[in-house]
Amino acid sequence: MTVHPKPPGAEPFFLQTDLGQRFCLFHPPAGPRCHGAVLYVHPFGDEMNKARRMAALQARALAAQGYGVLQLDLYGCGDSSGEFAEARWEIWKDDLAAGCDWLSARLSAPLTLWGLRLGALLALDYAHENTRHPLAQLVLWQPVQSGATFLTQFLRLLTANAMLADGADAKKPNKSTGTAALRAALLGGEMLEVAGYDIAPALAAAIDSRDAAKLAPLGCPVHWIETSAAAERPLTPAVLRLADGWREAGVDLHLQQVTCTPFWSTQEIAESPELLAATSALFQGAPHGLS
Repeated sequence: MTVHPKPPGAEPFFLQTDLGQRFCLFHPPAGPRCHGAVLYVHPFGDEMNKARRMAALQARALAAQGYGVLQLDLYGCGDSSGEFAEARWEIWKDDLAAGCDWLSARLSAPLTLWGLRLGALLALDYAHENTRHPLAQLVLWQPVQSGATFLTQFLRLLTANAMLADGADAKKPNKSTGTAALRAALLGGEMLEVAGYDIAPALAAAIDSRDAAKLAPLGCPVHWIETSAAAERPLTPAVLRLADGWREAGVDLHLQQVTCTPFWSTQEIAESPELLAATSALFQGAPHGLS
């Protein structure tokens, strides 16, 4: 068992950008040598809050291994400037660039983007267009593969809540308030409030248009960790199709499945030691780490 030095305490601060401040939590690397810099890209909506503990645990573990990790609340999220209704996909990509700038200036070390769920799709989109910050690797936790599917699933929360409020039969959705109608209204220009979050049409349209199959990351190794409730459960056909497509496109893909509670959506805050261990192993230096 590798024993790592205890990392220094996390450093909270606000990062100034052209559009206000972003709340950041930096975990400095332990030990005399920094092995790399890591920018965490959080998931969407309440998944960000549910995942905070796991993100913090992984960040501390990586810091103990000698990596500097930056957790950054995107515009309109958490303690950063702006309202969620004002959030836009392009602003979030600018936030990633700002985070990469800060890490490069602070550590001057190989850079990893580590994203969870929609944060992973955002990281993929950023990496696909990024020419400013060479990436050493991408680490994807249960990435959203289709923005359109994700948006539809998110809107089902509003449909379900409306049915519960009306006492309606969930198997017989109202044609005017069903998921398809809400999706059309949102993409048609109507702001919608879903689960406490005001979703702007522009943000919805951006999410809707993102497809991981079109964002094959070619410039660096990609470590995709797909989670499953049971070890014997096979990877889904959708995951296998995307993985095959990426490999055919030339992506240096390392896909593994880990048994894990879906901590980003559980009622109570949950942890997954298996996911933490699998991720830390990626950074150990063998076979695909940066050390």
